[in-house]
Amino acid sequence: MRIRRKPWARPELAAWPNCIDVPAEHRGKWDSLFEHEAPMMLELGCGKGGFISVLAAENPGTNFIAVDIKSEMLGLAKRNIEREYAERGRKTDNVLIFSQDIERIHEVFSPEDRFERIYINFCNPWPKTHDHKKRLTHDRQLMQYREFLRDGGEVRFKTDNDDLFLASKRYFTECGFRLDFVTEDLHSSGFEGNIETEHERMFDSQGAPIKFLVAVKLPNEQVKPHEIVNEL
Repeated sequence: MRIRRKPWARPELAAWPNCIDVPAEHRGKWDSLFEHEAPMMLELGCGKGGFISVLAAENPGTNFIAVDIKSEMLGLAKRNIEREYAERGRKTDNVLIFSQDIERIHEVFSPEDRFERIYINFCNPWPKTHDHKKRLTHDRQLMQYREFLRDGGEVRFKTDNDDLFLASKRYFTECGFRLDFVTEDLHSSGFEGNIETEHERMFDSQGAPIKFLVAVKLPNEQVKPHEIVNEL
């Protein structure tokens, strides 16, 4: 998604304690940055923060981290988070954000950072074959996530793209995940607790069904050997 340059974004983020300037410094010890010990969840590619702001504000008993590569997006996410928390009369004590190229997410998270759940919402489908390795659900990425997602932890994935969804189902099963819930039309599936993203509302208004799945990480001993090129 293209977004206009926002000169205010970087200064605002730099002044906000919930935005982590050098995330790699906290690799393996993210839980220590939160005021309260609690399970951790992660959104990869948070965009404008419409999803994480609601999710985190509604769940004070869980700690959340949201990542995006663009400071302009994170600036909007910061404002959305502050607004959601203010409306509930809460302080932003269970949410952190930072900028990072998700293709190198292993640089900021380690096996000591045990996440309960990862959210991936409407990531770039990278339709050209030579770009498939850039997909956030590609084998190369999923093997990184396995390092810091606990056994039995979930990845929840939404997309409007048919080809990406079909390929992602294969990626997950190849990389040691069990598909516990799969639907081609989330809003008609009866799935409870869904929080809509900005993209989701747009696609829904256009009559495009939302594809959604919940993938559960299997322990390493239950994973069949699978040849994956390690390009970290």
